[in-house]
Amino acid sequence: MTTSRYLLASIALLCALAIAIALVSQYVFGLLPCAWCSLQRLIYLAAGVIALLGVAARRSKWLRRLSALAALALSAAGAAAAWYQYDVAAGLFSCDMTFADRFMSGLGLDAAVPWLFGIYASCMDAVTHILGIEYALWSLALYVLLGLLSLAALLQRR
Repeated sequence: MTTSRYLLASIALLCALAIAIALVSQYVFGLLPCAWCSLQRLIYLAAGVIALLGVAARRSKWLRRLSALAALALSAAGAAAAWYQYDVAAGLFSCDMTFADRFMSGLGLDAAVPWLFGIYASCMDAVTHILGIEYALWSLALYVLLGLLSLAALLQRR
């Protein structure tokens, strides 16, 4: 396996792990997601699928690069969403009518796949600390890591 395919596989694995952790947090520990949490789940899912498409492109170097570029863009979008959740949305009584709420509701994912994309908490109620660090900052750190891996895959010569 080439280095870029290995990096893309790592991105896909980390995205799947992030979604699994979010679901365990919700269904085992009762941490209900807000609209921004659900939006970040969607971004993790999209980045993971795109990374897997890059892994599947065995002989197509340009498809792997396109996949890495798309994963990089999604990582930046996810980092922006996580930062907004931490810096702005966490102080809002309601996520109603924010970009995340309108986007997720507009796609209909909250109704079609409520077990994954349901919006069950306000932004303020969803603020949770894990090991003394706010949950949104953990997500931000993971998006930064995904961005670095995407950039490394994009810059690979082989």
